[in-house]
Amino acid sequence: MTERVRVLGSAGLSHRLTRRGMLTGLAAAGVGVVSGCGSGKVASSPPLDGEREDQLTMYSWGDYDDPAVLKAFRRKFDVLLQVDSFGSNEEMMAKLGASRGTSGYDIVVPTGLVIPQMVKHDQLQKLDKSLLPNLSTMDPNFLGQPFDPKNTYSVCKNWGTTGFVFDKTVHRGRYTSWKDFLDLAKGPASGKTSLLEDPWEVCSIALGISGYDLNTVDAQELSKCRDIVVNQLAPHVRAYLSNVSTPMGQGGFTLMQAFNGDARLGMQESDNPERWAFVFPSPSANLWTDNWCLATGAPHPDAAHDFINYIIAPDQAMAEVDYHGYPTGSKVFLDPKVASKFDLSELIFPTQKVLDRLTVSEFGSGQQARVDILTRAKVRSGA
Repeated sequence: MTERVRVLGSAGLSHRLTRRGMLTGLAAAGVGVVSGCGSGKVASSPPLDGEREDQLTMYSWGDYDDPAVLKAFRRKFDVLLQVDSFGSNEEMMAKLGASRGTSGYDIVVPTGLVIPQMVKHDQLQKLDKSLLPNLSTMDPNFLGQPFDPKNTYSVCKNWGTTGFVFDKTVHRGRYTSWKDFLDLAKGPASGKTSLLEDPWEVCSIALGISGYDLNTVDAQELSKCRDIVVNQLAPHVRAYLSNVSTPMGQGGFTLMQAFNGDARLGMQESDNPERWAFVFPSPSANLWTDNWCLATGAPHPDAAHDFINYIIAPDQAMAEVDYHGYPTGSKVFLDPKVASKFDLSELIFPTQKVLDRLTVSEFGSGQQARVDILTRAKVRSGA
């Protein structure tokens, strides 16, 4: 039988990419043998019009789904699946905006903070939740997020948070907060510190230290944020990186702001994983989610609902986390016995205490101020 999973993107990738690094491309050669994925029972739904389509097109981040799961879906539903990749929310939104509902894509995977913007510009259409019975398998923590309170347009695909990783052989103290991060950067980690190349994330360090809402739009609070980031932190920063997994193994850094999944990947690939520790810092940090959504004008809505319903089921959720290291929104992971099956599971699954203090990032009127702060910080760092 000829396989009908088509994946478009950069070829020749020799190792797994990190989604939060915003690297494009899917490892097409990885679409291979089904390894038990999708063998469990999945609640199914009737097609919208009585006849399921035999095609599905998806626009997502690079290398963000287990190829075996995609292949299993193709076999179960006999669907020709095409996956294209993008490198940023902005790239994805620009393409959808230019097409005005004729992009040809069925499923898109935006980050939560841009969903209100996409709805405003008519880039997303409502989901038919009667066709998604497996919504009942989702963790309530990741339903009803502020950007889509009734899950009208979105279902959580994956989620994560931000913190920092440090070299335990150099920094031997107990570190728990963004204040600790700043003190280390200004002290023993000066010149060996990296920040994420993301305005919201960088500003969250200073806003957290100051006790402000991480989504603040207050001019005075953002002014204090600018002072901390540009004048206190930036002079000690060596680089601004979109991910840390590779630099962790190359040396030169002892303190790095990082997404939890990237830090875990860096530890797994390190010659000495015990050298590193990850901190979920207080008082707060980002709770980001990437989401399954239906593009406006989706030509294959039946197949799209089938796919979303299929991939959020527990069996597929397990395979997905095993592949890329970021948790899905499935409540199967609320079982400690399930979560403990994964290497460095404590980095994948923060405790409920940590989850309760995280902040869902919003795309507000203070975004330009944050962009300006990051730009000035880079200049001050000489980066």
